[in-house]
Amino acid sequence: MKAEILEIRFIHEGWSRFGIARVRLANGAVVEREIEDHGNAVGILPYDPVRKVAALVRELRVPPLFAAGEQVQLEAPAGLIDDGSPEQNARREVLEEVGLRLTDLEFVGATYSCAGVTTEKLHLYLGSYGQADRIEDGGGAAGEHENIRVVEMPLAELAARADEAAITDLKTLTLVLALRARHPELFRA
Repeated sequence: MKAEILEIRFIHEGWSRFGIARVRLANGAVVEREIEDHGNAVGILPYDPVRKVAALVRELRVPPLFAAGEQVQLEAPAGLIDDGSPEQNARREVLEEVGLRLTDLEFVGATYSCAGVTTEKLHLYLGSYGQADRIEDGGGAAGEHENIRVVEMPLAELAARADEAAITDLKTLTLVLALRARHPELFRA
């Protein structure tokens, strides 16, 4: 016997939908599970291989503020997938958030961000850029009130933060570790 969803009852529908699913497990037991659904997303770590820096954002995230009192979080640019491919959305998000035009993207993987709760599948990319690729200021899309601050950080400092467990955003940690594994030469002095 395979597990099957018997019913989903949505209790809130807004930017996200929150629901309760009744599920018959493979052993026949019927249980309830919560679901958060807001679509799929992209996360991108833009890096300059010549200057050995990465472009990140600092932005208020209310759940960490609620859970731990953290005012802002340092993270890789990211956003929901709207129309178009994940790659097109990745380029749009980087332009909106950090003002960079990316041409080449290196796919890292697509993974569920928290499979126990959300349906979100996060498509992760690395993207190299140069100084000529900064064509806007960044800061986020007009009207979204993101209040994003762009931070260029040396890759060595970013790696040290990863080693010290000081990166609290999972997509950013994943992308930093992927960049270090795939391009170790960028982290040498």
